[in-house]
Amino acid sequence: MCGIVGIVGKTPVNQYLYDGLTVLQHRGQDAAGIVTIHNNTFRLRKANGLVKDVFHTRHMMRLQGNIGIGHVRYPTAGTSSSSEAQPFYANSPYGISLAHNGNLTNADELKRWLNTEARRHVNTTSDSELLLNILGHELQQSANLALTPDDVFNAVANTHKRVRGAYATVALIIGYGMVAFRDPNGIRPLVFGKRETEHGVEYMVASESVALDACSFEFVRDVAPGEAIFFSQNGQIHSKQCAENPTYSPCIFEFVYFARPDSTIDKMSVYASRVEMGTKLGEKIANDWEDEDIDVVIPIPETSCDIALQIAKQLELPYRQGFVKNRYIGRTFIMPGQEQRKKSVRQKLNAISTEFKGKNVLLVDDSVVRGTTSEQIIEMARASGAKKVYFASAAPEVRFPNVYGIDMPSANELIAHGRDVDDICTLIGADKLIFQEIDDLVAAVGSHNAEITNFDTSVFDGNYVTNDIDNSYLEKLDALRNNSTKEESDKNADSVIDMYNEGAE
Repeated sequence: MCGIVGIVGKTPVNQYLYDGLTVLQHRGQDAAGIVTIHNNTFRLRKANGLVKDVFHTRHMMRLQGNIGIGHVRYPTAGTSSSSEAQPFYANSPYGISLAHNGNLTNADELKRWLNTEARRHVNTTSDSELLLNILGHELQQSANLALTPDDVFNAVANTHKRVRGAYATVALIIGYGMVAFRDPNGIRPLVFGKRETEHGVEYMVASESVALDACSFEFVRDVAPGEAIFFSQNGQIHSKQCAENPTYSPCIFEFVYFARPDSTIDKMSVYASRVEMGTKLGEKIANDWEDEDIDVVIPIPETSCDIALQIAKQLELPYRQGFVKNRYIGRTFIMPGQEQRKKSVRQKLNAISTEFKGKNVLLVDDSVVRGTTSEQIIEMARASGAKKVYFASAAPEVRFPNVYGIDMPSANELIAHGRDVDDICTLIGADKLIFQEIDDLVAAVGSHNAEITNFDTSVFDGNYVTNDIDNSYLEKLDALRNNSTKEESDKNADSVIDMYNEGAE
């Protein structure tokens, strides 16, 4: 998962790009980058590390210009080397720089096509660089000497025809402006906003609405699936639907885990969705566990706090904060290596023993993916004196790999793959375990926007909305994850964490 921002302003945008990336840091802590345009030249800074570590005063001073884009990254099946950090740029045509959130599912096919027919070189294993070069190739097909908005839209339309998968994208074109577009299924989120200044109207696009808030931009709307919006460098805005059969199928895991609660995605409040998840799960617990002697409801911070509070309300039980979170450790789900995840759970959470001692506790988490975190937290609860530890997941069982940009591509890593609830319960060491029903999850999120009737729920049910995923693809993705480059990344996990904590130069 990644976060993207882009601004077309009337004054320097470097600080606002930095601020936008900072509030999107939850979407990726592996690398960050910003590129601006000044005097018809790209100004680029990107490196591994958190936003605060990548950009120092000397870098910010070089990032001049009134137009720019930014990116925060975490690695999926590729490497976590600095060469994979975004944005990427290509000199031809015009000069293009691009940042991308998502994952292309036909990357191998696209790379072969670029090499043999488009004759464009790709220097990394990142599918984002593939997307950049495909967009560049399509822009180059224009017969006009001066690029027009229609030329941009034709290029995006042809890009849609070539690529498959999930992509929310923002790109700069030197001398012309910025284009933002979203895949025809709308899997990954993308919003845009504007603000009136004494110098004129400025525009901003971002992965989540919270980035607009942080930069004092007024939310305008979501970018529609398949749509492209072109912001000219002189402040004009043009939009067009560029896909033949667009449909809304947003990733439901954004609402379960990734997005910030103060964001609104596709007209659906993340916070309200999580409260409704708590209502649905609380009702299920009340019906299925009416004989269980639960004393207290405790969330596993922070995503599940709103969910757990609503469950406690439904069950008429006390709600307590039993864990203290160290906010200076990255999110364990999106850390690149399994050993690193195991180590960081203990660094991230500490139990308040008085909230557990002698009690039957119901722990609530947003999801159970690999089971590593759940197992260790249950051990912590028992070590703190809990008599019984019950466990509730606000999401259904994660049984299938994700192929749209979330780092769980291998079915063998998923604790629920091929197992029933009792087996999972035994493995994580809980006294009892309950999961949200998938229909209840869809109802909880979808209740806030009746226009959306379908979500990407592939991690729960194996139904991939792009209709191009088979066992052969999943086997290739699993092999890619376990290649030597990824193994080297995992060996370096401790040094990466140290760099996060100490500040990267």
